Amino acid sequence: MFRNLLWLLAPLALLSCAAKAPERDVDPALWVVRDRDTTIYLFGSVHALRPGLSWFDEAVKNAFDHSRELVVEVVMPPQAETAAMLRELGELPAGTRLSEQLPPELAKRVREALKRAGQREDLVEKYEPWLAAIQLAVLPNRAEGYDSAYGVESVLTAAARKSKKKVSGLETPRQQFGYFDSLSPTAQQVLLGETLDSMTTAGTTLDQIVTAWGKGDTDTLARVMNEDLSKSPELTQALLIQRNRNWAGWVATRMRRPGVVFVAVGAGHLAGENSVQRELQRRGLRVTRIRY
Repeated sequence: MFRNLLWLLAPLALLSCAAKAPERDVDPALWVVRDRDTTIYLFGSVHALRPGLSWFDEAVKNAFDHSRELVVEVVMPPQAETAAMLRELGELPAGTRLSEQLPPELAKRVREALKRAGQREDLVEKYEPWLAAIQLAVLPNRAEGYDSAYGVESVLTAAARKSKKKVSGLETPRQQFGYFDSLSPTAQQVLLGETLDSMTTAGTTLDQIVTAWGKGDTDTLARVMNEDLSKSPELTQALLIQRNRNWAGWVATRMRRPGVVFVAVGAGHLAGENSVQRELQRRGLRVTRIRY
């Protein structure tokens, strides 16, 4: 489902609202690329989690502690700057409404979904379809207790800054949101429709994703990712394949300089035939999974 693409690939902004819970140990997958003087760890993230999962330990913590640098998908600017950027990229021209840009049935489904979620029916009227999809995608997950404060990037970034590690992004915020903004109107409507399709089962689906992630079950993650990819090759190319190629290129270039780097990207990028690892192997680099 393309809503799962949003969840696994893009660090969506979620409200921080979850309470403390007892911890349960999970062991997500971890890979390494190394040569004589360079080591790069690859870790798949989930951008928001419920509290109570103990994943930042064992091999993951050891790899992080030995790294001098943390690299994530994107380092987000302050909230006000992010909001201004989204207004620039994702708002429709003044006097234009989303419902006027959509087929009537799709516009009706947007209104109904907002009503079920207890939101104003005009909440996303000023947004382009891609930004409306992102806004709708996070609503059920907030209700299910998923919180970006417990997400992988938040935890790793806080730990990196505490230990004075360098923190950088593979993409800029404008570049990442630009991938969505540059989609054709048809692809944006597919993304919006798929998001609406999965809202009623969002909690169950995300629970399945997090369970697979916690077990290091990349086959299940790949299956979830690939479930509906055939519906829009444009979305697949823009949000998954091209970005994975770009990031594999970054890793290959970084391998020319000595050092130890911990890279954390959405778990969907490290699963399946088009994963970053496969791209690295095509470039002649050996990628090894760390078993723990």
